Amino acid sequence: MSAVAWIAVGSLVVWVWLLLGQGFFWRTDQRLPRRGDPERWPSVAVVVPARDEAEVLPVSLPSLLAQDYPGDAEIFLVDDCSGDGTGDLARALSERCGGLPLTVVTPGEPEPGWTGKLWALRHGMALARLRKPEFLLLTDADIAHEPDSLRELVAAAGAEGADGFDLVSQMARLRVTSTWERLVVPAFVYFFGQLYPFRRVNARGSRTAAAAGGCVLLRAAAAERARVPESIRQAVIDDVSLARAVRRGGGRIWLGLADRVDSVRPYPRLADLWEMVARSAYAQLRHSPVLLVGTVLGLGLVYVAPPVTLGAGLLTGDPVAAVAGGAAWTVMAGTYVPMLRYYRQSLWLAPLLPFTAVLYLLMTVDSAVRHHRGLGAAWKGRTYSRPEAAPES
Repeated sequence: MSAVAWIAVGSLVVWVWLLLGQGFFWRTDQRLPRRGDPERWPSVAVVVPARDEAEVLPVSLPSLLAQDYPGDAEIFLVDDCSGDGTGDLARALSERCGGLPLTVVTPGEPEPGWTGKLWALRHGMALARLRKPEFLLLTDADIAHEPDSLRELVAAAGAEGADGFDLVSQMARLRVTSTWERLVVPAFVYFFGQLYPFRRVNARGSRTAAAAGGCVLLRAAAAERARVPESIRQAVIDDVSLARAVRRGGGRIWLGLADRVDSVRPYPRLADLWEMVARSAYAQLRHSPVLLVGTVLGLGLVYVAPPVTLGAGLLTGDPVAAVAGGAAWTVMAGTYVPMLRYYRQSLWLAPLLPFTAVLYLLMTVDSAVRHHRGLGAAWKGRTYSRPEAAPES
């Protein structure tokens, strides 16, 4: 066989393994577990870190204030040194909308060794713990919740013990409106699921741990055991780090796709999406040039090789390369279809996944270049020159 044919066959073998051996990552049926209502609804403190969120807060915060929760619940919004009046806007929305009690606190700039979000969470959680809540809902300022969201999350967590969860996280449905959002956003969730298959995360005794930082219900006792957030204070990929810390502390975790929790943050331009990915991609590779090279080669074999070898096989009359490359591309596109359906997008986007993968490859390389230039991970005016990746479990 020709070298091109060997590459095509290798890619096909990888895709067959991904289809059957990577925790069925491509399926989208990991949804919030349904349990009956508890005999007593536990108390919950909702902690919202917010930095310059005046644009999205009028949509997201009223959805939290309007939570239909039978137990005691209150909201702690941490205004992380915003320059756009986020804190004042939050107070005004609370006065106008009513609902759950809201407290706004401003902790000041992060101390050395802390990322901004985790610094904000530290102060919000410390204030919440004075009320001795049984659960903490950690949710981002751009996340809108349906009125029964908190009720469903708490019911899914269940009672403390062998059958209950210490962490329940939902991957909020991200906004998909612009052309670039349609092309990039479903793939973002698809790639995340490939890296952290939800079924493996949710399996009892599994070593795979992950969470989606936009919506995390955390049992307060589990947070204390895991020393959260102090134990992960430098993490840029804070959600995965949080899940690993909880699992190391003996906690049971669950992660799935959301049906009634949505991100309202717009990413209309490619530059916006690029920044979202590039700010933390190299941290996930633990700032390792070796892992970066391996990732580039791996993405090339898995995503780029199928269409390239199909085209090369057709042009050169190499049937093995054409058939194997075409089969690999077909399997790839087929695994992407469930995610496109979840996002209610055209299935014609499935064959374009190799192009999107190339974009993500370039974003990852750009993330590494920024790091080696000393720019690190930048977010909303702050730069972390040597941020930590999610620590290994």
